[in-house]
Amino acid sequence: MSIIKRYPFIRHFQGTPTHFVVHLDRGKARHSGAGAAFWFFPSTSVLSELPVYDQELLATFHAITADHQDVTCQIAVAYRVVDPVGAAVRYDFGIFPMPTTPPQGGEQLSAVIGQLAQTVVLGEVAAMSLEQVTRAGAPTIQAALLEGLGGDGRLAESGVAIVSVNVLGVRPNPEVERALQTPLREELQSAADSALYARRALAVERERAIAENELATKIELARQRQQLVDQEGANARREAEETAAAQLIAQRAQAERTEIDTAARAAQIREVGAAEAAAAEAMMKAQAAAGPEIMRALAMRELAGHLPGIGALTITPDLVTNLLAALGGGRPFAAGLTAAGAGSGAGDHKPPRAEG
Repeated sequence: MSIIKRYPFIRHFQGTPTHFVVHLDRGKARHSGAGAAFWFFPSTSVLSELPVYDQELLATFHAITADHQDVTCQIAVAYRVVDPVGAAVRYDFGIFPMPTTPPQGGEQLSAVIGQLAQTVVLGEVAAMSLEQVTRAGAPTIQAALLEGLGGDGRLAESGVAIVSVNVLGVRPNPEVERALQTPLREELQSAADSALYARRALAVERERAIAENELATKIELARQRQQLVDQEGANARREAEETAAAQLIAQRAQAERTEIDTAARAAQIREVGAAEAAAAEAMMKAQAAAGPEIMRALAMRELAGHLPGIGALTITPDLVTNLLAALGGGRPFAAGLTAAGAGSGAGDHKPPRAEG
């Protein structure tokens, strides 16, 4: 903010770098510039101060489209005063002599720019339908504003330059906006459903592929198990056949050995029988040729071989007499023998009897 110091009959002005001051003395420009400092006489001087930094105007307009729909357009216009002297002449930026009301130059300039912008916006929106406005209205309106405001002669004569124009939004009333959003919302929902269905289908396809792989694995395992069982059965049959063949060979060998043994035993029996028969025949011939005494001696020997063991033998004179008589005369004899320890009780003696 600039400072004006009071002195007797004279004043001193001290400006700021963001404001441009114009000093008119008797209608002629004496001093001008941003951040200027000078002395002036209050009785003949008029001072005007204008901001030279970029200023921004925010405005909201209601417009009617070609199909009679109400839309709201919000814009932002940045501008700058490039000819402060021309602007000071056209708009109220005076700061000395002190006015009764604050300077209205800034509000006046904003109103002029806002009116021009509104005129451009109303004209552009009126030439488009609601669908065109909602789809491509913002770029179209922005280009029209740049062209309309930048080429306006009134702003050019006032020393105002348009720095930038931005269309912040073009929206219909809420009911129409919801109605316009419905097809897009449905389309997005349909796309989301399609993506969901595609994802589910992909999941089902992957599950099917996994199931097929598992089934193929089970089939392959079953086939290999069947091959194993068949091979084990073939091995078992072959082993049984080999075992049976080995047993048959063993049985045949055993039968052959038995036959050979039987034949050998039969031949041996035949030989032994023939020998025994020959011996018996020879013995019978010998016995037939021998006398009775020899036969009795043989019988006694045979009997003696079947008698029990005798621990003690008592030979009496009668026994000896009869024996001698029998040997000499050929008659039977009888004698008493006393035997002890021949399997009878103690003192039990029974003489043997022998007949010739």
